Amino acid sequence: MSDLTNDRKIEHIQAIEKDPQTDRSGHYFDRIRLSHRALPELNLGDIDTGCDFLGYRLSFPMLISSMTGGDHELIKRINRNLAEAAERCNVAMAVGSQRVMFTTPEAKESFRLREFAPSVPLIGNLGAVQLNYGIEKAQAEAAISVLEADALYLHLNPLQEAVQPEGDTDFSGLAEKIKKLASELDVPVLLKEVGSGLSPADIELGLQSGIKCFDVAGSGGTSWSRIEHHRRKDSSDLGLKFQDWGLPTPLALKMAEPYLSSATIVASGGLRDGIDMVKSVILGASLCGMAAPLLKPAMESADAVVAEIEKIKTEFRTAMFLLGVPDMRTLYNNHALIVEEC
Repeated sequence: MSDLTNDRKIEHIQAIEKDPQTDRSGHYFDRIRLSHRALPELNLGDIDTGCDFLGYRLSFPMLISSMTGGDHELIKRINRNLAEAAERCNVAMAVGSQRVMFTTPEAKESFRLREFAPSVPLIGNLGAVQLNYGIEKAQAEAAISVLEADALYLHLNPLQEAVQPEGDTDFSGLAEKIKKLASELDVPVLLKEVGSGLSPADIELGLQSGIKCFDVAGSGGTSWSRIEHHRRKDSSDLGLKFQDWGLPTPLALKMAEPYLSSATIVASGGLRDGIDMVKSVILGASLCGMAAPLLKPAMESADAVVAEIEKIKTEFRTAMFLLGVPDMRTLYNNHALIVEEC
């Protein structure tokens, strides 16, 4: 069977390593100013950063976002280090696209992570568009089974597929197929973008399909359009033209606010520290995903990933302290904490 999908995983990592501008560093969250409390009337050590997600109690609202998977020792090491760190830090983890395990069966090993993360949420991942290219319930169940996943991401990536040399671009009729698959699986299906944001129309379609959790995954962080540009053999600059396309994550969160009573919103795309996470929760996110800040540490060791996550958690707790906020319930969707948006 073809190993094109497997090779692509390494090419993605190589593109990120060679081109720092694949991280667009939009810093859109910097435009949001929060209210500082000189008299927070709190003990820093008493602040409760814990939150609930998929039936688990997490230490703080962090998700290690989808990165990679495949039959390569580097990829296996990255995923194992991330899983071990997720367990030690008590945070959630999502894996990269599992379609590779259907073209390269040996890639399954990169997704056998439950033994390293026995007590935290693990989220599987398949491309929604693949429902138009042969992926069905059986493959989705296989992806869930290998990971022993608590939920399944169906990622939406029309821009990446449009730029990708071998991209799958038939996104027609997907909402109905997503609805059918979600009704057939024993775990929740979550919809996510990969860096261009979900619009209200997307959330509406998802809700109509029975989806209750959405990862807006806006622009401002890793640009898969620019990454795929590096994989093209022709002279097209399509990937560069669209490298900043989409809804910045703070804007996508604001646009999702009307759905907070009926859906759980995850923020990802351009989050870089605990302050960005606090701002995301204020804007209505129940969980905050990060990938780019953890990739290099994951190539090194689980200890390096743990150190980065603990640093982010300290930033998150400190920001809550300086806002005079004792817990997640008080922080969540509390727009009174925003004093300026420029």
